[in-house]
Amino acid sequence: MKVVVLMGGWSAEREVSLTSGAGIAEACRRLGHDVTPIDMDRDVAARLRAAAPDVVFNALHGTPGEDGRVQGLLDILGLKYTHSGVTPSAIAIDKQLTKRILEPLGIRMPAGRIVTSESLYTADPLPRPYVLKPVNEGSSVGVAIVTDASNYGNPILREVPGPWQEFTELLAEPFIAGKELTVAVLGDEALAVTELRPVKGFYDYDAKYTDGLTVHECPAQLPAEVEASALAMALAAHRALGCRGTSRSDFRWDPAQGEAGLYLLEINTQPGMTPLSLVPEQAKYRGISYDALVQRLLDAAVAG
Repeated sequence: MKVVVLMGGWSAEREVSLTSGAGIAEACRRLGHDVTPIDMDRDVAARLRAAAPDVVFNALHGTPGEDGRVQGLLDILGLKYTHSGVTPSAIAIDKQLTKRILEPLGIRMPAGRIVTSESLYTADPLPRPYVLKPVNEGSSVGVAIVTDASNYGNPILREVPGPWQEFTELLAEPFIAGKELTVAVLGDEALAVTELRPVKGFYDYDAKYTDGLTVHECPAQLPAEVEASALAMALAAHRALGCRGTSRSDFRWDPAQGEAGLYLLEINTQPGMTPLSLVPEQAKYRGISYDALVQRLLDAAVAG
């Protein structure tokens, strides 16, 4: 097939997208496809028309490649593409909107509310510890954990670096003590549960994409009911939003609360495909090589 690998762009996750895209392009070549890598710019529509691919492998992360806008462009151009379409992408990138869709279905998520960054300089929105995160970013971009011991101030100081300096609004959620877990869904099957143990700090952007900063335990050593619940919640979220191809759901689990301490944090419709990424790792655990994973995603895109 003629495959365009769409990557890069201008989001905060550009470098990760370029790494994902390079790996995907190499896999496509090994699989015998005719590959055209495109680093997305403002002329992307013309470049896509010129390439005339049979299918586009969307390797973009963050906005606008993960929020429905690029998906809409590809639909207008009449091109088949990997991963989710416009609606699932637009919902999943918005953490608060995702809650409104998934919580009524019985999927447990942390209670949260949108706050203005300006209000943080007057008072805490929640009792400490709590988490602040951008509403429409992925990969733990701009996440801050505010504790009594943190050096952000009490209340948060305007001049202290943090997401409040970059975003007008933030999502505030209670901090869930315990373990960081993640589940990949491929097609219509939840693959495995991985526990992520950062060497220091928490599982932020650097910990995700810097070799040696996080230990991955796949499969995670969990009580059977917690493992089953995580797999079921990830698959239910994938189905409820109408995701396609693959997605990855991130969780926090507080062992002190048993199964009731498992909370879904967010669902990612464009998971990474780098050497440190979790979907390829879980696929490998299930006997699916990187190249086979790429081919399955291409096949799903072509099948529509």
